[in-house]
Amino acid sequence: MSAFMNHNPNNSFEVAQPPSDSVSSLSFSPKSNLLVSTSWDNQVRCWDIQKIGTNIAAAPKSSFSHDHPVLCSTWKDDGMAVFSGGCDRQVKMWSLMSGGQTSTVAMHDAPIKEIAWIPEMALLVTGSWDKTMKYWDLRQPNPVHTQQLPERCYALTVRHPLMVVGTADRNLIVFNLQSPQTEFKRIISPLKYQTRCVAAFPDKQGFLVGSIEGRVGVQHLDEGQDSKNFTFKCHRENNALYSVNSINFHPVQHTFSTAGSDGSISFWDKDSKQRLKAMQRCNQPIPCSTFNNDGSIFAYSVCYDWHKGAENHNPSTAKTSIFLHLPQDADVKSKPRPGGRR
Repeated sequence: MSAFMNHNPNNSFEVAQPPSDSVSSLSFSPKSNLLVSTSWDNQVRCWDIQKIGTNIAAAPKSSFSHDHPVLCSTWKDDGMAVFSGGCDRQVKMWSLMSGGQTSTVAMHDAPIKEIAWIPEMALLVTGSWDKTMKYWDLRQPNPVHTQQLPERCYALTVRHPLMVVGTADRNLIVFNLQSPQTEFKRIISPLKYQTRCVAAFPDKQGFLVGSIEGRVGVQHLDEGQDSKNFTFKCHRENNALYSVNSINFHPVQHTFSTAGSDGSISFWDKDSKQRLKAMQRCNQPIPCSTFNNDGSIFAYSVCYDWHKGAENHNPSTAKTSIFLHLPQDADVKSKPRPGGRR
């Protein structure tokens, strides 16, 4: 990828005071436009995003540190606290809206790769490289249940009662959270290479899975809908295949975005099987992205994602950026396939 490519070819708004190392996750508050990032520099940061019409501003609000790199984040549904987990093998709860104190609320025996808050159960779920997933009641020091996984947890998505966990060896484990201690279904990914991300359909009838090989799978849970399952290629250039790092459903339109190690972002409509918009390619990978709660702001990070190892990381030229993009309706609105075919 050319070092001379523009790092902001889409003229997105650039957030001030970004992390000093690669960004691992981005999470918007469900109640406001507070944006949190986690990073390999051990920091959890928060910005207050102000949007007035097509003008946008981002004021750094606060930050705190873990002892080791942070890999994941999620908000409590009331918007009062943030959870973050990572290589120190613990989850911290940051009471951002009530004094800013931090406390440890979950522990594992290996780094914590994924976390999600489940409002319907008032539980935190954590997925780790120790091959377990744990459910936590914040009022208790020990997990209320520990679920053994076949391999290390790489990806997690929750839309109650649906939860899907992607692990090493291409396992996809589906849970019905009305019976959270029992696997509902286990399948092997329809993609031939390692799972990178998963995203539950807004209607909870299936999920998307992205892999390191520039491909996305569309998977329905009802076996009677198997004929609707398909995979498609993306984040490729000539013979080069890039990882699909992040998949996000638009909270209103229910179309979705993909972001990849090729530095590109696309918006898609799974129902009409078409790409709605391709953004200009950035000069570094995009490891993570997210929509705000009404879908009017799309945040994404541009930085090295370590997919080519330390030997391809040059600290003197490496730059970490977080951008805010305002999607146009036409970019994210579902539309019929040309010619009426579905």
